[in-house]
Amino acid sequence: MTPAARTQAAIDLLDAIIVAAAEGGAAADTLITRYFAQRRYAGSKDRRAVRELVYAAVRLLGERPASGRAAMVALAKTDPVIAATFDGSTHAPTPIDAGEPTAAPGIAPAWLRERLSASGLDDAEQVALTGRAPLDVRVNRLRATTNEVASELPGAAPITGLADALRLTAGTDLAPFAGRVEVQDAGSQSVTLAVDARAGQTVIDLCAGAGGKSLALAAAMENQGRIVASDVDRARLRRLEPRAAAAGATIIKPLLLDAGREVDALASIAGQADTVLIDAPCSGTGTWRRNPEARWRLTPARIDRFVATQRHVLALGVPLVKPGGALVYIVCSLLDAEGRDQVDAFLSAHPGWQAEALSLPFGRAHGRGFRLTPAHDDTDGFFVARLRAPC
Repeated sequence: MTPAARTQAAIDLLDAIIVAAAEGGAAADTLITRYFAQRRYAGSKDRRAVRELVYAAVRLLGERPASGRAAMVALAKTDPVIAATFDGSTHAPTPIDAGEPTAAPGIAPAWLRERLSASGLDDAEQVALTGRAPLDVRVNRLRATTNEVASELPGAAPITGLADALRLTAGTDLAPFAGRVEVQDAGSQSVTLAVDARAGQTVIDLCAGAGGKSLALAAAMENQGRIVASDVDRARLRRLEPRAAAAGATIIKPLLLDAGREVDALASIAGQADTVLIDAPCSGTGTWRRNPEARWRLTPARIDRFVATQRHVLALGVPLVKPGGALVYIVCSLLDAEGRDQVDAFLSAHPGWQAEALSLPFGRAHGRGFRLTPAHDDTDGFFVARLRAPC
């Protein structure tokens, strides 16, 4: 592919990403993979170059652009090398007209920036949300030690405060390390420590998804005790079984829930959990470094739905906790409506429950919980709180 053809490919992909963002379609990574699966002529350098163009444009634009061309024209205005590829040659975009529509650079939609500001994030904090994320992994102590893995990965650096964490060079091939390492952001590893999981305990991972945190908990518990990993998403939960087998995590028991009838499926384990972990569905504002097009998907109504879902799963978690046990609430959102405010509302509605002070490797106290941000911690953004049930 010529540089100009790469630019046109990026425009085509951006068109698809824009539509998907507006209609709740597939993620950008998925669309890019599908695009090149149908274009075998594109070599690895072409794929990498087009991908970089696409994500550079996505990171540049806070508002969802009108078209892929408008997005790439905006990027071209920041880089004369890209601008020169709009030359009208074969497979190239037509020359840029001085009066044509161009997307406006920004961090996020104006209404969302207002909510981030109201949640205590200044301009510097907001700018950092659209940077590039590092590649962090968690070493599975059931299969290997951190030193062993680090010795096999040139450039691997330990992450202070996290005994099982390494920061790697972008693009590191991890296929040979299946079962021994899991890709997991340092922030995610840090907030998981709030569970304080120990050997022999019963832990319920109520929104387990594909089980990333369940796997971390199994290692922390030395594969002794019981982890119930539940979710309403069958496809995601199915991904846990092979991951657990590769990791040697035999204490994880998947439990598929029926949306709207979760109480029935959870009744047999009511009152048994030392800790219930709720890694709740959320807006994902803390993960924009990895999923920058997520900014284009959010609406006030969608955030309201996340808030309602979070209240629902918090209510589901309460009867599962044994007297004196704990409920750990995590969201990868930096909006107070999904974090601090949810905890305040929970404590008001549940007399006798108390928020416990946290001391984690990353983050700062925020309300009655802890918050991690890309600017302060160089991690994904999270809010976490540990709530103790009355005895």
